[in-house]
Formats: sequence, structure tokens, C-alpha cells
Amino acid sequence: MRWIVALALALAAGLGSLYGLTDGFAVLTAEDARRQDVAQHPRAIPATAVLAEDGRVLDLRQDLRRDGRVAIINFFYTRCLSLCLAQGSLTERLQQAIVARGLQDRIRLISISFDARDRAPDLTRYAARMGAESGLWQFLSFTQAAQRDAALALFGITVVPAPLGEFEHNAAFHIVTPDGRLARILDLDDPGLALTAAETLSGRAAEPAPQGEGTP
Repeated sequence: MRWIVALALALAAGLGSLYGLTDGFAVLTAEDARRQDVAQHPRAIPATAVLAEDGRVLDLRQDLRRDGRVAIINFFYTRCLSLCLAQGSLTERLQQAIVARGLQDRIRLISISFDARDRAPDLTRYAARMGAESGLWQFLSFTQAAQRDAALALFGITVVPAPLGEFEHNAAFHIVTPDGRLARILDLDDPGLALTAAETLSGRAAEPAPQGEGTP
């Protein structure tokens, strides 16, 4: 009988610790915890210079503010023949859904290459290959290694060099608000959820700020 009581107490203590560590069983992995924290406390993206398809160098944060739309961002490289192609196909479906729902003025798509070899002509060819609509789906690449590393760390993208000049990397849909804050991270296998999250955030972004409040 005593061992049953001891076992019950041990289980209760273990569950209590797990409850605390997982924020009430809400998160079970480090990545889940990070995503939940991002949703609760959106993170400002760092200053990042990016190369556009037309050869211009842009400041990503300034471009987001100037554009004014919520962005769904993902990361890729043009020579990728596996995950990036699947991700591109899912993003193309998002593009179709945005157009079908008339959300072009509220939501945009951005794909950013982390491969230093990807220049403007590579981005242009890849955009055509993906069926990207100009003004809705933009392709960019980093111009500075240090800024690339800082941005990838913020977004939670891990890139590991592989043989033959390829890379192993993870992927997700990242929802970024016009003020340059990473607000949500969602799995690739649910583009519909990513679109819903972006639409919700775009509605909030369109709401006028209460009197006395400035732009963060």
C-alpha cells in the first residue's frame, strides 16, 4: 500500500513540474515554446539589407513599413531541389488563395534566399518558375552575412552546408506585421492557418491607433 501512495505522490510531483515547465501543458517542445512566445510577444526584426529581383538593395524593415501589408515570409535557396520546391508549391497555393479572397491589398508574400550565390537574375528566374505575381510575391536575398545570420536566428531558421553546394534547412511560414515584427510562426503543412493568421493581423494593422499612441 505504501508503494502505491509513494508512486502516486511521485506522479503528482512530476505532473506538477511538467505543468509549470510547459505553461500549463500548452507547450511540449522548445520550438512550441518559442512559437508561443513569439505569438504573445512579437519580435522586432533586425536591420537587414536585402537584394531584390530588380537589383535594388532594400532595407527590409523600411520596405515592410512602406508597403503597409502583412507579409508571409519564408526562406529558401534557388538551387534547392527538395524542401524549397515543396515550400514554393505551398506558397503558390497561398498566392492563389490571396487573390481568390481579394486580399492583395492586405497581405503579401516574401521568399528570402539565404544562399550568397543567389543574385537578382537567379531570383527573377525562380520567381517565374514559381508563377509569382509581381506586386504580390517578392523574392529577395541577403547582402550581408552578419545580417543574414541575425535574421535567420530571429526567425528560427537553421542552415547547414551539405555536399555539392547544397544546404540542409528547416522551413515554416512566418507572419510579419508592417511595423517589422515577427508575430507568428506556423508549419508549412497548414498554409490555410497561415493565411488566416495573416488576415487577422492585417485587420488589426488597418485599425486606427488609439489617440495618444504612436507607431512602435
